[in-house]
Amino acid sequence: MKTLSIFGSTGSIGKNSIEIIKNNLNDFSIISLVAKSNYKLLAKQAKILKPQYVVIEEEQNYLALKEQLKNLKNCQILSGKNAVQEVAKIKCDLFISAIVGSIGMIPTINAINAGSNIALANKESLVCAGDFLTAIAKKNNVSIIPIDSEHNAIFQIFENDNLSLIEDITLTASGGPFFNSKKLFSKISVSEALKHPNWKMGAKISIDSATMMNKGLEMIEAYHIFPVNKKQIKIIIHPQSIIHGIVNYKDGASLAMMSLPDMKVPISYAINFPNRMKINYKKLDLAKLKKLEFYEVDEKKFLAIKLCRDALNKGGNSMVILNSANEVAVEKFLSNQITFDKITKIVAKTLEKIPYKKPSSIEEIIYYDNYARNVANQIN
Repeated sequence: MKTLSIFGSTGSIGKNSIEIIKNNLNDFSIISLVAKSNYKLLAKQAKILKPQYVVIEEEQNYLALKEQLKNLKNCQILSGKNAVQEVAKIKCDLFISAIVGSIGMIPTINAINAGSNIALANKESLVCAGDFLTAIAKKNNVSIIPIDSEHNAIFQIFENDNLSLIEDITLTASGGPFFNSKKLFSKISVSEALKHPNWKMGAKISIDSATMMNKGLEMIEAYHIFPVNKKQIKIIIHPQSIIHGIVNYKDGASLAMMSLPDMKVPISYAINFPNRMKINYKKLDLAKLKKLEFYEVDEKKFLAIKLCRDALNKGGNSMVILNSANEVAVEKFLSNQITFDKITKIVAKTLEKIPYKKPSSIEEIIYYDNYARNVANQIN
């Protein structure tokens, strides 16, 4: 049996992972389930999967969670940020890193140091500390298997490949809800921005998809996951979300990974790597597809792509500043403190205000994460 820990079990990735696991319980043993606040769903998941540890980050929900799990045997129930960090240090065969935001970085690093292989959905870990995280993974002989559909697609194509023959890679983007919209970004409501045309996701990633910041962050993530240089990572709009990633070769061939937009497909591959398993999913029927469209990215409309590319090229603390400012700006938009167009403006201004420096440690990454949040909170 493969041992698993799921950090972010009540989020979109966590729930999809558990849908796969609970239909194959004989193949997996759960070390830990970790969530931020949704103790009711966490308790339901724990009763099904019977983990050794259940952790709720928000301590005010601890007693309610403990009451719901009072009959669950051989399970430690914990709460608080320290518990999240410590349980991540327990080695398992695969650590599913699905906590949203840079807060997921330290648990992921703790899991790598413990020798656990990583199924990575927390792209912010690589965006903020990619050089450090990949070096730690190499030192501990740990594999990082991407869960994001685009990176997972490239990962599947790359397997056993001759890397010297690769021209470049292409990440596809749906374009979000505003690709064809003529509406002024200043007039876009929260409810409109949350309505992704293809994917059902949490609030933060849905807003990132609407600004296309998500694709920019994925570009940075791809740079750290794959042995390619910055100029070899392309982005193209593909509204149907059928082709998730393309590898282009120097002999003119291009290989693409295709599936309907269902996160259970890449999650299943990551969980079972290097094997595959049968899961319940909707099959792709090419005969029923009327068209597949592809467009260049308009970086004037979607400034987030340019901001991410500039941060990647600049390096140093630019990427952690970018990510942290974006998290603050998205939260401001979700709470109706700013308009939609201000999200990328806050990110750009925060990058301008903080001097460039190349961090020399994880502690410095955390320092610039907090620094950028403080600066971004002062900008409206």
